[in-house]
Amino acid sequence: MVHCAAYTAVDRAETEPERCLAVNAEAVRQLVEAAREMEIRWVQVSTDYVFGADAARHWPYRETDPTGPLGVYARSKLLAEAYVATLPRHLIVRACGLYSAWPGSVNFPATILRLAGERPRLRVVADQRCSPTYAPHLAAAICFLLEREAGGLFHIAGGGETTWHEFATELLRQAGMEVPIDAITTEQFGARAARPRYSVLDCSKYLTLGGPALPPWREALAEYLAARQRFQAG
Repeated sequence: MVHCAAYTAVDRAETEPERCLAVNAEAVRQLVEAAREMEIRWVQVSTDYVFGADAARHWPYRETDPTGPLGVYARSKLLAEAYVATLPRHLIVRACGLYSAWPGSVNFPATILRLAGERPRLRVVADQRCSPTYAPHLAAAICFLLEREAGGLFHIAGGGETTWHEFATELLRQAGMEVPIDAITTEQFGARAARPRYSVLDCSKYLTLGGPALPPWREALAEYLAARQRFQAG
């Protein structure tokens, strides 16, 4: 079973922690018990947000590095990992900045494209570094691990690293939208929930198994825009 459902409203989770924990942790705990009884193999999609407490970090996180979640959402996902890890047959995959071109998807690129069509100028955080991941690429990597009966914890994320400002700037460049984007700090943005300033994931464990490297984030953006155009064309 591949468990992809999650409460992902990171900021709202700070004001409704019970709901976030119910969806991301308690529901997983109950499902894990059912999976244990039925001897089902479980795949859990987790997040880079389990890191962040180490403010001095500036090199990619390995699976063996200590975690340090900063908010309710992050803590709920780490708790879910702990429940899943009790299963004899489990696979936990931490990804970063997931996005998809599927119609109706709510994610960073879709939001930037929408806002660029509504506003003359945008403001995007430039002091958070991560490795945004295109969902179809992650799905292919998970299939690779399943085919090889791999288990345990793996980091899988898009190639390279970037800031959200750089990511948004490249997205609009490829989309042919000339909307200026101001670089701002996390403090200037003022989000309710704290985010990791650096949460790039080291994917060497996955690559050592022979897993195909995920494309660099700029190439992934091109695939995303092409897929988005196909969906919009019907």
